[in-house]
Formats: sequence, structure tokens, C-alpha cells
Amino acid sequence: MKNCRFTLHTVAISCLLVIAAQAPATAADTATKKIALSNNFAGNSWRQTMLKSWDKITKDAVAKHIVAQAPSFTTAENQATEQAAQIQNMILQGYDAIVVNAASPTALNGAVKKACDAGIVVVSFDGIVTEPCAYRIAVDFKKLGEMQIDYFASRGLKGNLLEVRGLAGVFVDDEIHQGIAAGVKKHPEFKIVGSAPGNWTQTVAQKEVSAILSTLPAVTAVATQGGDGYGVAQAFKAAGRPTPVIFLGNRHDELTWWKEQRDASKYQTMSASIAPGASTFAFWVAQQILAGTKVPKDMKLPLSVVTQQTLDESLKNTEPGGVVNVEYSQKEVMDFLAKLK
Repeated sequence: MKNCRFTLHTVAISCLLVIAAQAPATAADTATKKIALSNNFAGNSWRQTMLKSWDKITKDAVAKHIVAQAPSFTTAENQATEQAAQIQNMILQGYDAIVVNAASPTALNGAVKKACDAGIVVVSFDGIVTEPCAYRIAVDFKKLGEMQIDYFASRGLKGNLLEVRGLAGVFVDDEIHQGIAAGVKKHPEFKIVGSAPGNWTQTVAQKEVSAILSTLPAVTAVATQGGDGYGVAQAFKAAGRPTPVIFLGNRHDELTWWKEQRDASKYQTMSASIAPGASTFAFWVAQQILAGTKVPKDMKLPLSVVTQQTLDESLKNTEPGGVVNVEYSQKEVMDFLAKLK
């Protein structure tokens, strides 16, 4: 500010105001802001790890006065109507931003639009929404589905596949299913002979796969969505059937089982998922938008992948009952956003 002279009190104040206006947005800009998490489901290890990551990062952000509040709220069941009501309550409670892991890509759009109309920033992640006013953060879930079939094909496998689905109606389930279907179309040596709901939960997957196994021919491989691989393995074991190649989803119990099979019989597979710490990325994106940063409406995070070569290291760094995870700092998100400009 070479034209500013600080010899006069009034001019000094004027120059300081100009400097402040030109300064970049900082954490202090959002010190009074409130950000809430609306989560539709907490009944598996991925969601529990996701909530722990949110709690860890946001408590630190509140302690450092980056934001005033950042609580999380989870609906009792995966019901879009209940989550929509939850978002309505958040609007009434005066939150400045709402981060959403949605029960449906479309059923929450009305509530999300009302939040946007009230001046509230809405950032969806993992289970994203299609309402144009919202921001969306995900991985390439179609790629996650297709890469499973590509992996099976790279192993020289062929034959019958079993598909295990996630929570019905959620964006993630639809996208992974489409990817699996595209993979099978690309690799006609595979045929899907059965499908079972796993709800991203080991117990549900074991029960549902056990219920249909007696109706299925020999299964070469199982395409999954995460949180279900260990349950699938237990269903095949209980039925006395050979263990197929099961694509896993980065859960600690899956990786532990994989290591045991590898050490006992050189079992080979692959594992991939979105990191539960995507919630922390979404939090910092919301905070940056409130601070005035321009952010694209759609962002994609990298998949978290575990291979035969990285299994031991990944398992060592994953807590029992947890998931292979990546948590994001404010600086990492700011750097990520800067590269998008």
C-alpha cells in the first residue's frame, strides 16, 4: 500500500480497512459459524469410523476457535423422511452449514433446497444429493465397481459371480452396482448368477448370502461394496463351499481374515473403499465456503486401495473394528482446493 501514509490518524484507519479488505479469508472469519453433520446410518464399522473422524477433527477446530460448533446427528434408520426432518430442524436451529451423508440422492432435495434458500451452505459426501445448490464430494464409485471385475479378469478368472449390494436407494449402492454391471459387460467371461443385500454390514451379508447359497451354482468370485466381505466368507465356510475370490472393503476384520487366508493358503484378493475421513474433508470444505473460498460443486477423492503387497502395512495401521482411513487437515483441503482453480 505505497499510497498510504500513516502520519494522520484518519488516513491510517482508512489504509488499515483497505488492507483488511484485501487480505485472504482466514480461520477467524468463521469463528462464530456453526456446522452440523446430518448422517443417515451408523450401523457398520465404516460409519462408526467416519463419525469418530468427524468428532476428532471438529473438536479440535472448535477448541482452536476456527468454528463455534460442529455437532453430528444420526437418524435411527436409513429413512430419507426422517433425515429430511432432521435437516429441517437444523435450519430452524440456525446452522450456517450442513454436511450431509444422504439416505437418497433425490429424496432429500426438497429439504436441501430449503436450507440453501435460508442461506445455509450444504455439502454432501459419500451418499450425495442431486439438488444443484448443494456441493458433492465422493469417489468414483462406478470405478470401484468396475475395478472389481477388472481385477478378477486380470487374475485369469472366469465363471459365475455373486454380487453383494449395499443400502438400497443410496447413491453409493446404485453407482457401484452400475460399475459392476459395466465390468461384466466388458468381460463376458463372467456371469452374475446371484445378488444379495449386504447393507455394508458383515452380519447382514452373512445372513443374506447364506440364504441363497443353496440355490447357486459354483461361484468363482464375489463383487462387494465394503463391510460385507468377512460375512460373505463366513457364509461360504458355514455352507461347506469353496471360498471364492472375494473383493474386500478395507474393514479391519476383512483384512485380518485376508491375512489369515494368505498365510495359510496363499489366498489372493484386493480391497478398496472411500476413506471414512471423507467426513473431515467435507467439514473443511464447508468451513472454507463460509470463509469465502470459491469451491466447485463436484469434487472427487481418491479411492483407498489395499493390495497383496500393502496388506500387512494397511492392517497394522487400522484399528480393530475400524477401516483403513485418511483424515484431512484444514491445510490439506485448502491446498486441494487451490489446485482446482
